[in-house]
Amino acid sequence: MEINEQNLRPVLQRMGFDALTPMQLKTAEADTSRLQLIAPTGTGKTFAFTLAAMRNMAAPGSGVSVIVIAPSRELVIQVAEVMRRAFGPEYKTVAFYGGHSMTDEKNALTPAPDIIVATPGRLLDHFKRGQLDAPGLKTLVIDEYDKCLELGFESEMRRICSRLPLKDASIVLTSATRIAEMPPYLPMKDSVIIDMAGEGSPRSRMEVVEVPSFDRDKLATLTSLLGSIGKGARSIIFVNHRESAERVWSHLRKLGVAAGLYHGGLDQDQRATAVDLFTNGTTPMLVATDLAARGLDVEQVENVIHYHLPVDEQAWTHRNGRTARVDARGIVYVIVTEGENIPEYIDFDRQYLPDPDARPKAGSAVATLYVAAGKKEKISRGDIVGFLIKNAQLESAEIGRIALRDHSALVAVPAEKAAMILKAVEPCKLKGKKIKISRVKA
Repeated sequence: MEINEQNLRPVLQRMGFDALTPMQLKTAEADTSRLQLIAPTGTGKTFAFTLAAMRNMAAPGSGVSVIVIAPSRELVIQVAEVMRRAFGPEYKTVAFYGGHSMTDEKNALTPAPDIIVATPGRLLDHFKRGQLDAPGLKTLVIDEYDKCLELGFESEMRRICSRLPLKDASIVLTSATRIAEMPPYLPMKDSVIIDMAGEGSPRSRMEVVEVPSFDRDKLATLTSLLGSIGKGARSIIFVNHRESAERVWSHLRKLGVAAGLYHGGLDQDQRATAVDLFTNGTTPMLVATDLAARGLDVEQVENVIHYHLPVDEQAWTHRNGRTARVDARGIVYVIVTEGENIPEYIDFDRQYLPDPDARPKAGSAVATLYVAAGKKEKISRGDIVGFLIKNAQLESAEIGRIALRDHSALVAVPAEKAAMILKAVEPCKLKGKKIKISRVKA
């Protein structure tokens, strides 16, 4: 597909964009089969490498043309959604990741998809089972390549690359940070590097604030900070360990704060639900480890709070990339106890002493309903909206974000109306079937 103004116009309309960013424009114009894209998080890298993939795309139904590898389930889902919107319905896009039904994924390979977005382990599973072949591959994208090429993924990535026709395919690598040396199994000699790390950086739209804690235990300081910076402001609180995440989350829950929890000890469904409830406003605060520092693309995150100092500069960069995304502004708070060693890469704009008596807002104005049917039961977002308008007398504007999964859906509604909605729809059928609907505990 030729990348020109005429071809891009319908793509931009589907994406809701008026124009390309400078980084996206450079990527679209880069006439190369080996591309490294280095840019801050939140600057539109996903759409940029989507444009690069469009350049070599085969006709719909020609077999696997594009494979995108991403290090986490959450990033896979978000990338797949962008590519579905950009390429449109004529191109079949599938997402493969751990915790997802292997049977559903196997079925999705017949007929062969045009675009596969997958985690390394799940992609390799399909290759080893003989369920996947990509002899006509046009483009391989490795998103967050600095993470994908770490030792933990090295064996999987090497075996995946050995099964792909990389000599003839284009390769695009993207990240916010570079790696010291490219592995020998990835042919990137003479690659073109588009380095936008210093251009349009979110740091110019981000205020970094030091918050002194006079106790080594930072819970009291966190409590007063959350109570001082805005009631219900969407915030991510980063900690360094799962146990700390559980402790901070339990503390906030005891205060009645609507907070979610996100770390690697939770299963895939628990993490997905935590993200959905954070995104739709049911839990406007999220306590997370660095697992959430990459790939979570949630709009209007106003604050990033470092409860613990990051372990290194990469963690600092990726944590902060959750706010000040695209053209938005954000505030980064760093809670510091006396004697803590502040790394050189942390540069404070000011210091802030929160009101010690301030308390965060309890509860939430949004509730989430669980619908026990999804895409595989042929339920659409429009079906759910129509069902609620007809049977619960809701206005369409009262129905918030709908996260549609394979066998379920999560629907945001006004918290004050949640009980009424459940009572109203209890005897009703959705598309002719009686389907369980309940309120998600948040």
